[in-house]
Amino acid sequence: MKYNFDEIIDRKGTNALNTDGFREYIFHASPSMKFPYADDEFIRMWVADMEFATPPEVIQAIKERADKRIFGYTKVFDPEYYLTFCAWTQHYYNWTFPREHLVTSPGIIPALYELVEYICKPDEKILIVTPSYAYFKYAAERHNIELVCSDLVQEDGYYTIDYDDFEAKAKDEKVSLCIFCNPHNPTGRVWSEAELKKVGQICLKNNLWIISDEIHCDLLRGGRVHTPLAKLFPESDRIITCMAPSKTFNMAGLMFSNVIIPNEDLRNKWKNRHYDIENPLSIAAAQAAYAHGSEWLSQLKVYLDGNFKFMQEYLALHLPKAVFRISEATYLAWVNVGAYVTNDVDLPLYFANHAGVLLEGGNMFVANSDGYIRLNLACPRVTLAEGLKRICDLLNKGD
Repeated sequence: MKYNFDEIIDRKGTNALNTDGFREYIFHASPSMKFPYADDEFIRMWVADMEFATPPEVIQAIKERADKRIFGYTKVFDPEYYLTFCAWTQHYYNWTFPREHLVTSPGIIPALYELVEYICKPDEKILIVTPSYAYFKYAAERHNIELVCSDLVQEDGYYTIDYDDFEAKAKDEKVSLCIFCNPHNPTGRVWSEAELKKVGQICLKNNLWIISDEIHCDLLRGGRVHTPLAKLFPESDRIITCMAPSKTFNMAGLMFSNVIIPNEDLRNKWKNRHYDIENPLSIAAAQAAYAHGSEWLSQLKVYLDGNFKFMQEYLALHLPKAVFRISEATYLAWVNVGAYVTNDVDLPLYFANHAGVLLEGGNMFVANSDGYIRLNLACPRVTLAEGLKRICDLLNKGD
């Protein structure tokens, strides 16, 4: 069937973080915070969920499970879920893993918080590359673990790893864990096999555990291929892989993710301490997504490719000093607008107050991110066009 990604869906009255929670999340303010724009007037390009309807195949599976009429304590007992998810990873990544390695979590963020506790001792350190998804930092802070950052190198919007710096920091005997984002958020890099091998070799040579956050692995630009980090090191049991249907199929609120833990001792620690009851609707939804979501995903990726191309052309015409490169993965655009604003400007507040656009600024991505904004392009093109117009009009006004 043909899916409609141009549909405008009203999310009011659904307790959506996107519509109702931006004051607290972006601005750390109360619901009484006032703006020159009414809430309905904002163009929302911030939090990483989509303005697209979840696939009808997933919605149908939820309805069918709801018709069973009982929602008691539930876990993933049926092997069909593992078989369905493994068929997905085999098809898209030519990679599978034993059933006993798979555990589930309400989300990758909760899994990160747990895994850091299980892996790291109080005086140890965690290594990340920056800019970085902020929750990598928060996971360290939650357990009072020191964070060590290795800045990525950027040239004309293209990011690479500074291996000398990364290795020097991995050699610190107190660094016991690397949290690595593959594909990378916020830059959108799809790391090549060569890059992943080098990262893995450095970490494993220095006895680091690796948590590979691969939540964006399905959301690739046309022609790109994702490689799970663990696939390249089949003999190692120190790489934990985190994947989820949440970003791929716009079902983050169902709170369900896959965590692949090959190390038996760590997995037993997880099982002994993790409360592994799951939402029965979430299990049904995830299995349906992996079983029946391929065509929807294929059409989504074509639409997203179009949105990125539209943005590239729009910025080239209307904001030529911005540094932007089409993301190789994710539905998130990472844009340097530093030529138009000074570093002391609170970018999310600036665009909210003066353009009516909700977005995330570089300050939300740990380090190595001054002057950047991150825009969510998983929206109808008419919404994207209006958001870009407002952003460009404001920045050109101050130019």
